Amino acid sequence: MIIGGDKEAVVANIKKAVSEQRFNDKVEIEDPDLGEQEEQQLLTDFIADRATLSYRTKNILARQGVSAATRFINRHTTVTGIQNVRHVIGGSIVTSNHFNPLENTAVRYALGKANKKRLFVVSQPTNFKMPGWVGFFLRYADTLPISQGIHYMGRVFPTMLQKIIAQNNYVLIYPEKEMWFNYRKPRPFKRGPYYYAARFNVPVISCFVEMQPLTAKDNEQFKQVNYRVHLLKTIYPDPNKSLDQNSQEMMEKDYQQKKAAYEAAYHTKLTYNFEKDDIVGWDVQ
Repeated sequence: MIIGGDKEAVVANIKKAVSEQRFNDKVEIEDPDLGEQEEQQLLTDFIADRATLSYRTKNILARQGVSAATRFINRHTTVTGIQNVRHVIGGSIVTSNHFNPLENTAVRYALGKANKKRLFVVSQPTNFKMPGWVGFFLRYADTLPISQGIHYMGRVFPTMLQKIIAQNNYVLIYPEKEMWFNYRKPRPFKRGPYYYAARFNVPVISCFVEMQPLTAKDNEQFKQVNYRVHLLKTIYPDPNKSLDQNSQEMMEKDYQQKKAAYEAAYHTKLTYNFEKDDIVGWDVQ
C-alpha cells in the first residue's frame, strides 16, 4: 500500500544518500517541518494529553483501528522464527528495518503470533503533524515521539519508556532512524535502541521484514508487495558487561543478524552500491 504521492524524488534522494554514505538521513520530501519551539510545544502537549480522558478514549479507538488495519494489510503476510520470541518474558525493545509507514503493522502482526502484548512505536515528532487518518493513528495508537531536546531525551522520554517496558509491553525503535521507502537493505544502525535495552536490562527482539514484489500494480510507479517477517534470535544484555559494552555489542549482533537475514531472503551479498532492485516494486524505466 502506497501512502503519499510521487516517489521519484524520494528514490533520487535515496540514490544520492547511498552514493554519499549517508544511510540515516531523511529522504522523504513532504514531511511536515517543525521548528525548535513548535517541537517543544508538541512534546509538552503530548505529555499533558496522555493523562486526559480524551486521550485514553482516542487511544482505545486508534488501537482498535490499528488492529483492524493490521489484519487487513497483512492478510498475505508470512512469519518465520516465531519460536525465537515465544519464550521472551516481560517487556522488550523491538528493532526492525524501516521502509514504509505501514510496515510496523507487519511487525505487530508477527509479534502477535508469538505473544499477545501491546506494541508501542517510537517515531519522529514531525509524524505527529501529519493530517488525516494516518496522523490520527500516529498521534493516538501508542506512538512515542523522540526529540533533539536534551531535557526531553535525557529525562522525560527514558522515564516514559521505562514505565511502558515495566508494564511488560514491547517498544519498537528503528535503529536506522529514518524511513527509506521500499529500500530492502538493512542500513547501518544508531545505538539508541540498544542503549535503552542495556539500561533497562531487557532483551532486543530482532526483526527483519522482507518484501516480495507481485505482478499487480499498486500505482503508476510501484508494484504491490507482500511482506515476510523474520523473527530473529532474541538478543540479551550481559549482566557482567557495562552499559556501553552491552549497547555496542547488542547493536553489532543485531546488525549481523539482519544482514544474514537479508542475504538469505534476497540471495545476494549485502553491499551498499545502489541497484534498481534495492527499491522493491519500483516499476519506472
